[in-house]
Amino acid sequence: MAHIGFLLDMDGVIYRGSKLIPGASDFITRLRKHQIPFRFLTNNSQRARRDVALKLRRLGIHATEDEVFTCAMATARFLASQKPDGTAYVIGEHGLAAALHRNGYTVVDDDADFVVVGEGRTLTFEMIERGVRLVDKGARLIATNLDPNCPTENGLRPGCGAIVAMIERATGVQAFSVGKPSPIMMRVARKEMGLRTDEIVMVGDTMETDILGAVQMGYRSVLVLSGGTKRQDLAKFAYQPDLVVENIGRIPDEFIFEKLHAMA
Repeated sequence: MAHIGFLLDMDGVIYRGSKLIPGASDFITRLRKHQIPFRFLTNNSQRARRDVALKLRRLGIHATEDEVFTCAMATARFLASQKPDGTAYVIGEHGLAAALHRNGYTVVDDDADFVVVGEGRTLTFEMIERGVRLVDKGARLIATNLDPNCPTENGLRPGCGAIVAMIERATGVQAFSVGKPSPIMMRVARKEMGLRTDEIVMVGDTMETDILGAVQMGYRSVLVLSGGTKRQDLAKFAYQPDLVVENIGRIPDEFIFEKLHAMA
């Protein structure tokens, strides 16, 4: 039987802050009913996948740990493939450090192989200074993502891209990013579901990450307008999504089953 799988961005697609977006729960129910695989895909490295799954359940969406894939996981797996059993100085929170530990990495304060930057609310300027000194001494600079900001219920706050930019400007070293739209994260998430490139649909609210990543990978894409993108913004981009809807609940069954029938 032919297959289709969904990569689902979270903030702006499934929820915004602590509020579930209308239609999100119904869409997940539809996927489960038809046994269509999916992964919740997030560029937020703060929480471990278990914590993300718990947040979803508390919002009313049944989710298992295995259905969550974060940029922290993608970053940790990438580093383990580049330098097994390496060391990292982490500017970020628990989810990032936990992912690195699970992939054989040791978190250190000095003599690090990598400086790994994620987003968070607990970082200090002293942490940025240490990161600058380590990169200046030869540590390689990694960003979990380059998102300049993160949407919250109270407005925007600085994202990983804004934080790592301080180290980039101070050292003259450009960070390598693993999160969306990087093909590294998009490819590993697809492989977790065991599907081919032409069987994937990416659903996101951001043209510069979700939709760009999908276009670069050859995935179909759905832009939802429940996050940071407005319909009039589409005119600015040379690439376009396959479908634009108000929220994830508005994705019609015809869009899903048209793909299934086309592959049958």
